[in-house]
Amino acid sequence: MKVAIVGAGWAGCAAAVEATRLGCHITIFEASRNAGGRARKVMATLAGQPLALDNGQHILIGAYAETLRLMKDLGVDEAASFLRLPLAMQLPDGSGLRLPDWPAPLDAFAGILTSGGWSWADKLSLLRVALGWRLGGFSCRPEQSVSDLCRGLTPGAMASLIEPLCVSALNTPAERASGQVFLRVMRDALFAQSGGSNLLLPRVDLSALLPDAALAWLAAHGGAQRLGVRVQAMARTGAGWRVDGEAFDRVVLACPPNEAARLVEGSGALAHDWLADARGLRHEALTTVYAYGAQARLRQPMLALPASATQPAQFAFDRARLGGPAGLLAFVISASNGDSATLTRQVLAQAAAQLGLTGLQPVQTIVEKRATFACTPDLRRPALQIAPGLLACGDYIAGPYPATLEGAVRSGLEAARALR
Repeated sequence: MKVAIVGAGWAGCAAAVEATRLGCHITIFEASRNAGGRARKVMATLAGQPLALDNGQHILIGAYAETLRLMKDLGVDEAASFLRLPLAMQLPDGSGLRLPDWPAPLDAFAGILTSGGWSWADKLSLLRVALGWRLGGFSCRPEQSVSDLCRGLTPGAMASLIEPLCVSALNTPAERASGQVFLRVMRDALFAQSGGSNLLLPRVDLSALLPDAALAWLAAHGGAQRLGVRVQAMARTGAGWRVDGEAFDRVVLACPPNEAARLVEGSGALAHDWLADARGLRHEALTTVYAYGAQARLRQPMLALPASATQPAQFAFDRARLGGPAGLLAFVISASNGDSATLTRQVLAQAAAQLGLTGLQPVQTIVEKRATFACTPDLRRPALQIAPGLLACGDYIAGPYPATLEGAVRSGLEAARALR
């Protein structure tokens, strides 16, 4: 079977590898000259020297089973590629949640009970609500938001744990984030398996984590790669499809939803519901501000930050602890609003006020305006199947997870297995 895969992000790479394993002859198209989509390496300069950054500071967690399995199969060394730590959501003063290295779910309950800076009212409300989620099978009504699920929490517990967890996992604020998707993430990360909540902080650039390894594997197994080629059109031809005039038996659209919708509409496929769902998605931005100071250093590789409208970063990363140059920091603003210059100024002021880091110099600010879909309650997400012989994959496709790397990889694997 001859298969075209349009898009070489994490979903497209996963689909291409799995389809090849299943005996298909694949050709992968990618509009950019670099694979990885919204999780890839970008180049910058620091003190006149080239510097590899990422187009967004991503983290993985231990529950990303399919992503980690695929990386292992592609020869990626997890221990060399990640710094694995028990989940910690601690503020610069040391307060907040830090889980011990215990079996799940004892680690979560112990972490709540021993968290610093929380009152007993905060801790007991968290335990009561978490126990209720578990007894309820981590399920709720489709229309419920994360805020709805947390009405029994104290304001302190909500602000110091649930809100940063929600915005980091779903890239959508708690008041308009899907309760059901949040519960699925909480179940898999905190309660389903030991080590599932572990933070996996990349020591290498995002391209090296999976896309580069996938393309090397595909090259060794006969897969064709067309980087820097944007597909212009496709059309149904009998039992197959033509992609820019070339014949294929199947097509997998692994590109962003707006690009997939353009190709589907131009193909003449009768996919009105799919197009409506794809175009109905709303998107959230994600901003990463890279800054440098010769003496800049954080007390941990990752810190949570108190965020507000004028101090917008929720997390800070010490890139020197992750294989980068000393003094390089990354500040992440999930569900960000505003222009690059304003966000950069706000983050530098926030670093001075909350971390005592004065004199930081901006290195690069990357705003991904369509980083994720807005993961809202009762959201209709596009289906895997578009038309006969035409499928889609990506973190936005219908599934239990939000827009995460694990969601993208699982979607790509599922698309490849559905080709027959």
